[in-house]
Amino acid sequence: MTSSSGFKTAESPYKSDNTASNKCGFTLMNNQVGALIAEVCRALDNVTVTPLPSMIRIDAQRRLDLVYADVDEAAGEEEGWFDAAEFEENMSTHYGRMIHEDDRTIMFANPEDAAEFIGFDLPTR
Repeated sequence: MTSSSGFKTAESPYKSDNTASNKCGFTLMNNQVGALIAEVCRALDNVTVTPLPSMIRIDAQRRLDLVYADVDEAAGEEEGWFDAAEFEENMSTHYGRMIHEDDRTIMFANPEDAAEFIGFDLPTR
């Protein structure tokens, strides 16, 4: 875009983009449990962990499985110490479809990938 004075205005880095990112994730409180969850997530191939001053951001490609037994082990706690309630207490926000199972929380980037878990029947085209 060129103004009347001849200067060109830079394109905004904050423009709207509605293409699928194929990502899902969540933010955690930057506390002992949040750091523990981040440590477990850091070991996953498709996950990026970004520590920030007041929170920890977790981003994954397509799907993320947070297995509760892995967090129990990293904490040196008995199996069953970490569960969905403990996760929810330390998570600030999330994006993507989130499903709690008995032994894990699963995040999906695309709702279609979560369809079988939530009993949603996708229409055929």
